[in-house]
Amino acid sequence: MTTVTEVDVLRDALGLLKDREQVAERLLDSSAKHSFDPDKELDWDAPFEEGKWFWPPELVSLYDTPLWKRMGEEQRVLLSHHEAAALASLGIWFEIILMQLLVRHIYDKAATSAHVRYALTEIEDECRHSKMFARLISHGGTPYYPVSRTHLNLGRVFKTISTTPGSFTATLLGEEILDWMQRLTFPDERVQSLVRGVTRIHVVEEARHVRYAREELRRQMVTAPRWSQEFTRVTSGEFARIFSVAFVNPEVYTNVGLDQREAVAQVRASGHRREVMQTGAKRLTDFLDDIGVLRGVGRRLWKASGLLA
Repeated sequence: MTTVTEVDVLRDALGLLKDREQVAERLLDSSAKHSFDPDKELDWDAPFEEGKWFWPPELVSLYDTPLWKRMGEEQRVLLSHHEAAALASLGIWFEIILMQLLVRHIYDKAATSAHVRYALTEIEDECRHSKMFARLISHGGTPYYPVSRTHLNLGRVFKTISTTPGSFTATLLGEEILDWMQRLTFPDERVQSLVRGVTRIHVVEEARHVRYAREELRRQMVTAPRWSQEFTRVTSGEFARIFSVAFVNPEVYTNVGLDQREAVAQVRASGHRREVMQTGAKRLTDFLDDIGVLRGVGRRLWKASGLLA
């Protein structure tokens, strides 16, 4: 008699789903071979290099706006420094949420499974990443840029009420846009060596996190109750809207001597910035569309966020 396994049964628009335990075992093997200790891997004692950027200029929010064209090179570089710190601050906020969502996900699952062991490994990674981002901010001498009180409280609500597929959708949203930007950053010789090192470590380790989240989200969108799927579509769209607003803290403009109101208005009107954000999100939105997340009200919210063309 032939045994029907999970992989024979579960299928979505992208094809058969891979066995959950096999995926986790491969990710655990990769983690054992390609994990980093930022405190030892990076040269934290080296001074910053004069005139180098802290983020590729094309990815700085004001790039190619009228205000950008009026700014001198020194002020542009300074803005890149503060935006890099703001993104690191956002990353810490997001990764703390992610760690809580992962703990919720594995709470009632067998701790001996590879799936749970990999989740715990990912939490270890995220702890190191959060400490790495915090050290980068402190080392650079910029302020820490927390999200607004409103977004802080919305995050608190989201991580409390989120469905499992909603949690993995939010995980991918937070990881994939920054991952796209960081893949452009770490090979860019115009950028500070320390920043490139931080982004390189993050890209290598986040690739595993993205794989884990994508595989699990596909599974959840096949197996979750219909109400959970619909709730996920709406909450993920709302989270996309919040994420796009919180992506750059407006205090960075004040701290580099710009008029905050004018800067925010020009970023919102910037065709270049809209293209950057949509390009960064495209691989994710294509995937979410394929597996049925971008439907109905949720799709309209994603469009309202500016991340979906």
